[in-house]
Amino acid sequence: MSAPVEPAEGPADRDAERDGAGAASEPFCAWCGRARVEGDHAPCDRRLATVDPPRHCPVCARRMVVQVDPMGWTARCSRHGESTGAGGFGHP
Repeated sequence: MSAPVEPAEGPADRDAERDGAGAASEPFCAWCGRARVEGDHAPCDRRLATVDPPRHCPVCARRMVVQVDPMGWTARCSRHGESTGAGGFGHP
């Protein structure tokens, strides 16, 4: 018999790393989807605070389904649910 083969890292493994315990509550930028520790996100934060809804989930970096209407916006992550707003996303 041959030894069991370990599967290559796949999307589920990356998701587990992203969702791991001890992670910050919002480790990813809601505008560009990159890790908050990677570079300056001040321009992204300005856009989110003024006119644009979030495009990526700030918890897992997945692209969200965003709907904009005259009264505000709704953004839905397949894993983390829905958020709504009348203006910007309001990151600090």
